Amino acid sequence: MKGGIKSWVDFGEYDLESAEHLFYGGKFLYTIALCHSALEKLLKAKIEEHTGKAPPKTQNLRYLVKLTGIEIPIDMLIFFSRLDEVNVLTKDTEDFDGVKKCFDIKAAETYLFKAKETFQWIKRYIKLLGR
Repeated sequence: MKGGIKSWVDFGEYDLESAEHLFYGGKFLYTIALCHSALEKLLKAKIEEHTGKAPPKTQNLRYLVKLTGIEIPIDMLIFFSRLDEVNVLTKDTEDFDGVKKCFDIKAAETYLFKAKETFQWIKRYIKLLGR
């Protein structure tokens, strides 16, 4: 596997594993933020594989999906949109306590489960992983 693609995948897996550790540590907002980061990195691996070029420096999952060459089911597109919204909230908010309250254990559990499922679904489209 090309070094850049493997690095994107490895970092994505690390972020997803870290999200799970944060979840069990009660850091629910950042659990969801790292779910976003993991999927962003996996999409960038697929973009690099698909185009042969470095992926763009953006965190917008919906935009990145368009560059992968994969037809993504609508429920995943909706999930990406929600993650994009949360990602903005974790960085550009004046109401940390209010945002934190919106993302409790149930929300984090739902996002983490869906992120793990989506990560595996996308990962199977990366041919250079040798499966």
